[in-house]
Amino acid sequence: MRLLHKSRLSPEKSTFFRCYKWVLWISLSLYFFSSYFISHKPIPLSKTHLSNSNSVHPSRALFEAVNRTLQESEADWGSFKDLKLFVYELPQKYNEDWLANERCSNHLFAAEVGIHKALLNSGVRTFDPYEADFFFVPVYVSCNFSTVNGFPAIGHARSLLSSAIQHISLQYLFWNRSQGSDHVFVASHDYGACFHTMEGRAVADGIPEFMRNSIILQTFGVEYKHPCQDVEHVVIPPYIPPDSIRKTLEKSPVTGRRDIWVFFRGKMEVNPKNISGKFYSKKVRTEIWRRYNGDRRFYLHRHRYPGYQSEIVRSVFCLCPLGWAPWSPRLVESVALGCVPVIIADGIRLPFPSAIRWAEISLRVAEKDVKKLGRILEHVAATNLSSIQRNLWDPEVRRALMFNEEVQEGDATWQVMEALYAKLDRSYRRSKVSSQ
Repeated sequence: MRLLHKSRLSPEKSTFFRCYKWVLWISLSLYFFSSYFISHKPIPLSKTHLSNSNSVHPSRALFEAVNRTLQESEADWGSFKDLKLFVYELPQKYNEDWLANERCSNHLFAAEVGIHKALLNSGVRTFDPYEADFFFVPVYVSCNFSTVNGFPAIGHARSLLSSAIQHISLQYLFWNRSQGSDHVFVASHDYGACFHTMEGRAVADGIPEFMRNSIILQTFGVEYKHPCQDVEHVVIPPYIPPDSIRKTLEKSPVTGRRDIWVFFRGKMEVNPKNISGKFYSKKVRTEIWRRYNGDRRFYLHRHRYPGYQSEIVRSVFCLCPLGWAPWSPRLVESVALGCVPVIIADGIRLPFPSAIRWAEISLRVAEKDVKKLGRILEHVAATNLSSIQRNLWDPEVRRALMFNEEVQEGDATWQVMEALYAKLDRSYRRSKVSSQ
């Protein structure tokens, strides 16, 4: 009793501590409450992980609360606003670790990174895999740059993707239930999901068996039957950093002076090498160099330099010949910077034809007609060049080919989602609902 008596606080001190506790409680409550609304971000997928194991799963109420918050923070998502896409959170060795090399997120194959970043904060993303129509598998296979020539080496692509699929099939139940038919991958390489730079080897290897049921977003596309597109796929543009285009246009708008008539800067072999029975660019670039190098109307250079976009924005026509594969990043750069693309790649299939009227903004020249190129361009310049440029300089055309970190209405990721929305018949969830 004596001890208790000694420890008892005086009335003044007791009142002080009661007030202090109330002030502290109110302050902390206000802090956490305001922090939530000011800096609220989607809960990482690691917090909403679903597994085949016996671990305790988060409740559906948690999923629904997160989804509502994300969707309310986004703008109108148009005709596909009810599309639901789940983004797998994979171990960092499949994606984030590769970003240690800055080139990984800004080279021509970086659509795999750009699409992933855009989807993470998009209005179609769901944190509840049970309500997902599609499942995005973010594996970066293009960032293993060769120490010899600096080019992306993709020999490891098949094993890395196979390992990722093994991971999600063990940790989640969704791959196995559909055999991957509602799963989406990016293959932004020369011959898409065949994962090789040389066509002969790509065709021989074919698309990996474990990806044949899935949807592939790939830069490779042709108008004829080809083993490397013998899979459900969407043709996407190669990646060009949006910031580089924006900075170039800040200095030189698309409607500015164009004092270069025909432009090309890049690899043009004077004496092409026979590699496994194939010649680079089917000798098209060699023919361009031989015929037009001395023509003052043609601004041709065999090597790039960092400021080459400042040349594109000054040019009327930009040559986009094939390389090893039909597609080229020059196509996107030309369109984005207002230079009429001259596509020299027989049978190429171009991205997003429902959004971009390619026949109205570009020219196609057959590979065999390179020798007539000067006359063809003269005819266009004398007839319908102004009409082509007017269509080409529409900002919506440029936007449709740009992968932005935050999805913008009409941009390249938006076009991907439009394409996926057209494939909702592959959604396992919707097929189950309709069957019931």
